[in-house]
Amino acid sequence: MPHDHHPNDAHSHHHHDHPATGHNHADAEHLHSHMHDHDEAADLQILTNQFIDGFVAAKDKMAYLRIAGVPLELADKAGGPSLKLVDVHLSTEWQVGTASPSFGSSELSYLPYPGEMVTERTNMGFVYVSLKAKDTVDLRAFIAGKAGPD
Repeated sequence: MPHDHHPNDAHSHHHHDHPATGHNHADAEHLHSHMHDHDEAADLQILTNQFIDGFVAAKDKMAYLRIAGVPLELADKAGGPSLKLVDVHLSTEWQVGTASPSFGSSELSYLPYPGEMVTERTNMGFVYVSLKAKDTVDLRAFIAGKAGPD
């Protein structure tokens, strides 16, 4: 940070302390931009929606998947033959209520949503197969792996 010096103090030395700032100093933590869990979920949903919109609109679906870095083959987790991408599916869900454990009861506390609170979620899955296995990779997991922590 620049400091004003008296014109006659050409050789003056700097003897007062400044608060430490920068990435490695704890007191500068407020200067950082960190996403919180709810922000990460919202960001992931935006990326998922944009990916799906692009895929649906793409004239060449395979080119879109290649550009996005979706693998056409996966190693089998059990050590068998590699799995090949054969299907991409879209699913749409609407959350129409919530249920959570009730205090002192074996019943769930259920809260159906009024119409304006009902939310829609669309997701995509990549289906991989081999002669011995089948695995579906959720788009959200794929994106989270590619756009993970900075």
